[in-house]
Amino acid sequence: MQVKRSIVWFRNDLRVHDNEALHDALTHSDEIIPVYVLDDRIFRGNTAFGFDKTGVHRLRFVLESLYDLRKSLEDMGTTLIIRSGITEDVITDIAREYKTSWVYCNRERTDEEVKVQDVLENRLWEIGQEMRYYRGKMLYYTADLPFPISHTPDQFTAFRKEVEKYVPVRKPIEMDGLKAQPLSINIDKGHIPTLRDFGHDEPDKVMDHLRGGESIALQELQYYIWDSDLVATYKKTRNGLLGRDFSSKLSTWLSVGCLSPKTVYAEVKKYEKERKKNDSTYWLVFELLWRDFFRLMGKKHGNKIFHRLGTHGDDPSIVGGKDMKLFRVWAEGRTGIPFIDANMRELNATGFMSNRGRQNVASFLTKDLKLDWRMGAEYFESMLIDYDPCSNYGNWNYVAGVGVDPRAGRYFNILFQAKRYDQNGKYVKNWLPELRALPADLVHTPDRLRSDQQQKFGIQLGKDYPQAVVSSKKWD
Repeated sequence: MQVKRSIVWFRNDLRVHDNEALHDALTHSDEIIPVYVLDDRIFRGNTAFGFDKTGVHRLRFVLESLYDLRKSLEDMGTTLIIRSGITEDVITDIAREYKTSWVYCNRERTDEEVKVQDVLENRLWEIGQEMRYYRGKMLYYTADLPFPISHTPDQFTAFRKEVEKYVPVRKPIEMDGLKAQPLSINIDKGHIPTLRDFGHDEPDKVMDHLRGGESIALQELQYYIWDSDLVATYKKTRNGLLGRDFSSKLSTWLSVGCLSPKTVYAEVKKYEKERKKNDSTYWLVFELLWRDFFRLMGKKHGNKIFHRLGTHGDDPSIVGGKDMKLFRVWAEGRTGIPFIDANMRELNATGFMSNRGRQNVASFLTKDLKLDWRMGAEYFESMLIDYDPCSNYGNWNYVAGVGVDPRAGRYFNILFQAKRYDQNGKYVKNWLPELRALPADLVHTPDRLRSDQQQKFGIQLGKDYPQAVVSSKKWD
């Protein structure tokens, strides 16, 4: 009797809980071969502007997540097969050699990922095998939406009101008790590479609460909602800049699928029922809705979200320079504007930046330095632990003025923002130690320091801290 054997192709769904593709593969197959491919194009390739497509921080996070996923699968009676190369080649070779019948996977929506799954699907057809697609990154199922994807409202508020009113969120897929049968074939599980295998050293700063893996994700969800009750104050604290607790940080695990959005939603709803329901608990769900909205915009508008003119396509004034020297000043945190520099140095050191910081540095790049927004978007793609293509490019579209945002001319007054969200300069001084001697009323405007003040506080502009590329007086 022929064994019904399937491949479970893990992509941005590095978890066991609420994993519909894994659930159905286990339910309908005699044996499964779980596979993850470290695709050379993603993990060794470059963006259009020459940045590493996957920088050291996200690479570290992914590798940690793979270790965790392998352990979880071994607890289920199987293991994770690790390969490097070109995904279509690797999966097809495994399918052919081990005579599988199906490849189960979560469907991706953006161009690079779609091309891979389309090529793979055609190759599998040629050898008599099929792809079975599932969804794993959205809160809502597209089949449940009250409109086809092509008719998704272009304004978030309209989208939110329609789905909240008419569409219930499905419960997470129950995975308890599911076990995998031992494989009747011999297959090398492969080793999980190290950062050094990709030419990277270990980062100097790694935040322990931002480690990769499903088990860490579930621990942090438990901590943020139940252990600390921080979810009940989220709306008030979400614009913070320093520390672990000002925001949930759940985007880091949602981005590679270590955490299911439906699981987050279910825990929030349980918390509201058992402890407290307020604007803050709702606001965490509100953020999940934004993620769905950006993903639907990516599907509806396709590659336009990556183009210079975005979804508008009708504003030739949106050009943006490509001065790489000036861009490097921004990217390395050497603009002479402390609020911008502190955020960029945090990003470079940790792979993380607050939402407030992201909006400010993006506005500064596009509106003050007048550089091409795609340079910033690609740099974030490289550096952010929580990079997600639709959310990242959707947010950059907004700030650059090429997205679906009905408010034109979005601009951030950097000095106002700095004084409002870092009133005492604590955040700036944390990441710019050369400015620690400055009092709160001067720390955000060192470009205005007189010679006697520079001497008094032991800082020489142009030597200890850069001259400002844009005068802070612009924002008075």
